[in-house]
Amino acid sequence: MDAAVADLAAEGIRVLGRLVQRRGVSDGGARKMDMPYSSRTLISHGKVRLVAAVCEETGADAVVFLAPLTERQRRVLTQALGCPAISLQDARPSANFSPRVHEKFPTDQ
Repeated sequence: MDAAVADLAAEGIRVLGRLVQRRGVSDGGARKMDMPYSSRTLISHGKVRLVAAVCEETGADAVVFLAPLTERQRRVLTQALGCPAISLQDARPSANFSPRVHEKFPTDQ
């Protein structure tokens, strides 16, 4: 995660916060570690609400996910969060996003 923050900073993007989506250590959680919580949003519904609240509080211009996003995930998350949802690989100034970005990383392994 620190390397991703450094990459964003090198691109002139200011990180306003970090959130991590964690799975439980139960057998069920461990077996599903590499799977998204939701194919629509990549993260849990509760985490979507939390990220949206943080975006509103901080005035974030975008949310950066460490994991790649499908077009559907990008569209659904952008609508739910109230600002563009992009993957780390898309977080470049040439992508026409302001440098004030909120960073969100969906998994912690």
